[in-house]
Amino acid sequence: MPDIDETELINRAIGGDADAFEALVNAYYEVMFKMAYKWCGNRRDAEDITQEACIKLARGINSYKGGAKFTSWLYVLVTNTAKDWYKSQNRHPESTELLETIVADSDNSDEKLYTSQVLKEVNNLPEVEKESLILVMGQGLSHKEVAKLSGVKESTISWRIHEARKKLSAIFTKEERYGE
Repeated sequence: MPDIDETELINRAIGGDADAFEALVNAYYEVMFKMAYKWCGNRRDAEDITQEACIKLARGINSYKGGAKFTSWLYVLVTNTAKDWYKSQNRHPESTELLETIVADSDNSDEKLYTSQVLKEVNNLPEVEKESLILVMGQGLSHKEVAKLSGVKESTISWRIHEARKKLSAIFTKEERYGE
């Protein structure tokens, strides 16, 4: 589908155009995979989650109303799919592969260790705090955008991020103080 803009492609997919839906999935599959991988940190799980998200996208594309950026709406769909997938597997996401990838990018061994510790602790945060932190810090969304996507007040998102930062700060301050 050359020379077709995103809005037209989305509208055609919503209208039931199978070719437009296929083009939309092809255009966003990599983005969806990266979202899933960022959330779970495991390549195999991210592949399964992305496949499930494509199925959910097919069933729910008509629920996209254009109020948010398509990628923001898609992020919520992928994140919810990941949560559902982990519940169905009776497991929790593991971030070891993500940690290894991020840590390997650093040349400084102290930086590698610190990055590994931070990501481990982010993964241990309560789900709503982790999700809010990832959407704002990792995806670059505003508190207002995350609030709209999450169906809560903007102040709730601000509070969640504040709490997440406070918890992370307390963990690392304690470790520095006691050399843990």
